Amino acid sequence: MKWSDVPGRHSLFWKLACLLVAFCLLMIWLSWSWGRYMEKKNLFLSDEARGTLTRYAAEAERAWNEQQSAGIDAWLQRVGQRESTWVGVIGADLQSLSNYPLANQEIQRLTFLRGLDWPVSRRHQGLPWLKIPFPSDPSAGSLVMELPQRFMPGRYRVFWRVITNGVIPGLFTLLLCVGLYRLLVVPLNSLREQANAWRADQLTVRLSSRTTNRADELGELGRAFDDMAERLQSTVALQQQLLRDLSHELCTPLSRLRVASESEQDLGQLRERIGREVDGMQRLVEDALQLAWLDTERAPLPDEAIQVQALWEMLTENACYESGWPAGQLHCAVEASCWVRGNLNTLAQALENILRNAIRHSPKGGVVTLGGRRDGDFWHLWLEDEGGGVADEELERIFSPFIRLDGSRPGDGGFGLGLSIARNAVQRQGGRLWAENAGAGLRLNMWLLADDDGVSDDAIAGKPAPTVDVCLSQIV
Repeated sequence: MKWSDVPGRHSLFWKLACLLVAFCLLMIWLSWSWGRYMEKKNLFLSDEARGTLTRYAAEAERAWNEQQSAGIDAWLQRVGQRESTWVGVIGADLQSLSNYPLANQEIQRLTFLRGLDWPVSRRHQGLPWLKIPFPSDPSAGSLVMELPQRFMPGRYRVFWRVITNGVIPGLFTLLLCVGLYRLLVVPLNSLREQANAWRADQLTVRLSSRTTNRADELGELGRAFDDMAERLQSTVALQQQLLRDLSHELCTPLSRLRVASESEQDLGQLRERIGREVDGMQRLVEDALQLAWLDTERAPLPDEAIQVQALWEMLTENACYESGWPAGQLHCAVEASCWVRGNLNTLAQALENILRNAIRHSPKGGVVTLGGRRDGDFWHLWLEDEGGGVADEELERIFSPFIRLDGSRPGDGGFGLGLSIARNAVQRQGGRLWAENAGAGLRLNMWLLADDDGVSDDAIAGKPAPTVDVCLSQIV
């Protein structure tokens, strides 16, 4: 058994083990203590019987001390009216202290006399004979008496046996079942109710804190259920929002196409207009589908070592061609030793969208700078433009789909999907993307896992690092 297989301190295993051990110890204690009590009840004389017999012995002693044999005869006559069993008084020599001698059968019974503290068994035929010495002077004599039937212990032996062997173990087993029910079934019922709520499209239903605050496996399962519910609710909400926004965004180019088709433009202008509108709608649909895929797809991405400087050079070359910016306005301040771990296409897509956003919202002649520094096991990268920034309360909102801040920054605004796609792409490979105002514009920060194995000796020595053989047309 491996050490990793040992249950944790808060594992459900220990709770179940403690519950079962406590139940076993309780049953053992019950068996011992209740057994002793039932043995006393069924095998030994009751306190009432012992008190009555001791009182009879004291009366016989008093009668002997007062009137000797005559007193014993009178006392035996009185006792005979109260008890229907044989009663006698003997001395230390086992001879009768009354005026009536013992019969042979009675003398034989004197060899099987029992004390008050002896166990009494029902397995022997007849009633047992007891010997109770005089309380004040045991050597003077003893009361010998056949135990009255009403004092015979174990009259309710079958009843108590049913209680002992059936009712009490059943009650304690029921308590064990209640404990197991509260420990296992109650949280499972909560999970079942939540699953049924999801089936009824009630995605806002959450588990109670009594379940999610547990430190064992069921609490972990409950938290996973709630996280899954949050994820499912956000995914459904995102898809619904995408459908609403996409239908809204498509209305404008479709309206322009209708107007163009009904106009008297010549064929060349009409083709140009139709091509421009179709290209815009195609980009919109592709971006929306890409965002939906990134938000729902959770399969692990293949990762590799990526040199950020080489990736930046590849992206800026295409960006300069598309935007007409000179290469001097796209500055890289990241060292050649900056290698990160991630998926090349996904990271390139994120960085491309961030770069396009920075170029779109920067003024003419502005500079876009990529910087970074090593922070423990991560690289902190940032892309800073000179577009004037956004209001602080809008810094998080710009990552929402179809969000365009009117008038806050220069540029046409696009469809408002680029930063949403970039954040999802970075998060898919274990990174983080956030925005802040810095200097003359907006700074977009990326937190990516460093890859020390990718830093070659040539890169450390200052020699050119290998270039990344990828183009934008390969990025999906």
